[in-house]
Amino acid sequence: MPDTPKHLLLVEDEAPLRTAVAERLADHGYEVVQADSGEAALEALAEFAFDIVVTDLRLPGIDGTSVIEAAVERYPEIIGIVMTGYGTVRDAVEVIKRGAADFVTKPFQFDELRLALDGAIEQRRLKSENAWLREQLQQRYSFEGIVGRSRVMRDLFQTLETVARTASTILVSGETGTGKEVVARAIHHASPRRGQRFVALNCSAIPENLLEAEIFGHVRGAFTGAIGTRQGRLEQAHRGTLFLDEVGTMSMPLQVKLLRVLQEREFERVGDNQTIKVDVRVIAATNADLGRMVADGSFREDLYYRLNVIPVTLPPLRDRREDIPLLVQHFLQKFCNEVGRPVMTVSQAAMRSLMTNAWPGNVRQLENAMERAVALSGSRTQIEIGDLPPDIQQASDAGDWIPGLALPDDGLDFDAFISRVEHEVIRRALERTGGNKAAAASVLNLKRTTLVEKLKRLEGLA
Repeated sequence: MPDTPKHLLLVEDEAPLRTAVAERLADHGYEVVQADSGEAALEALAEFAFDIVVTDLRLPGIDGTSVIEAAVERYPEIIGIVMTGYGTVRDAVEVIKRGAADFVTKPFQFDELRLALDGAIEQRRLKSENAWLREQLQQRYSFEGIVGRSRVMRDLFQTLETVARTASTILVSGETGTGKEVVARAIHHASPRRGQRFVALNCSAIPENLLEAEIFGHVRGAFTGAIGTRQGRLEQAHRGTLFLDEVGTMSMPLQVKLLRVLQEREFERVGDNQTIKVDVRVIAATNADLGRMVADGSFREDLYYRLNVIPVTLPPLRDRREDIPLLVQHFLQKFCNEVGRPVMTVSQAAMRSLMTNAWPGNVRQLENAMERAVALSGSRTQIEIGDLPPDIQQASDAGDWIPGLALPDDGLDFDAFISRVEHEVIRRALERTGGNKAAAASVLNLKRTTLVEKLKRLEGLA
């Protein structure tokens, strides 16, 4: 973070005033350089990066407005203070629009100038501090659009930053929805290949008999329907990055051909015998255990080791729950910006539901939930439990409200425990239905009269 600004350029054509102000400023710790004209001020600015420039507005020759403009143009973070007579306050306001931080009117007490300086310095400090904090947040909690503050994610960011600078093949492993393609794109955009193409292919989405042609391309007549020569994904990614998702679904013959590409950096299009050289970085991804597939003979061991030069494992969302609030805010900002509305907040009840959900679909499921919540929220400014998908609401109702699931060593009061559970279930049902007893009874599959009787019995809830 920046140090307190101390280097000050004082521009004033009246020598007695300039000397007196300079002495007082020096007494307060400033290192002052004096200039008796606008021309002298510009020469000084060309030679040294001052923190602050204090200038009279009316100067012979180049005036204070030009001094401020030149100072800000050369040093955008410089603090500019203007000294002006009563009759030129409007001009001083105009100079502020051009970059000055404040002005004082002559004649002034030194404390007036000191207060203006202190205020401008504090304003710049806060601006710099906010920028620094944003930079730290970006560095600490994100990497090329991937968001997380948990220890496992910060360790992942360090790994990605390191491997992105290399040309090595990378194998990204993780459950469905953990963001394997997002990570692959982040690696590409942080790499020296960022100016070239990123080409993605989901191997499981292409029929096996067409996947070879999709990867390597084909010539005319290579197979039925091949009416012309076509580049494959390898050629399209030349000098860039090829991302092969679900690489574990490749057939054995295709695995052999991919192995050759990784070893020799060359291939032939389907139906052709002309060898094509290619410069491509391969990032593969899988949600399967390739090591186990190697053991059972369904994946080539040599290809596995060629792909697994740098392994990157993505944690499931359930193992990094502390990232959920940050991800929620990230997605809310994304979807609210798309529809041109202010970024929404999330109620504590809804956040509890999000935090306790199992998230089998991981980050992708959370993203979809936030998109749905924004769409269903109408004109409200806060996401409520009712805006969340039903499965998340139900999971919350079944998950986080039972106190003391582990039996204490000295036992428990069974009736009191069951009463607390019953109390919490009914409270949540009423909370979801906005206090509507009939609707709450329907949620709990109770008769309304039964719910009313329970409300009477459970003190403090009715």
